[in-house]
Amino acid sequence: MTPPTAAELVAESLRRRRPAGRGLFLRQLMAHALAGLTLLEGADAASEAAYRLADAAASPRRDG
Repeated sequence: MTPPTAAELVAESLRRRRPAGRGLFLRQLMAHALAGLTLLEGADAASEAAYRLADAAASPRRDG
């Protein structure tokens, strides 16, 4: 049996939470992931990941 993917783990965790707590969970997950990335790969890699995430969130949606 293969271990679950990150997406599967997050989806299962979200299913277990009430809708009102899902946003907080995701914000905490992103913060912890960036902290872990800083330790594993350094501040530059974590900063780049945070920048790309923020850019994706702030960019207008493009269809097609």
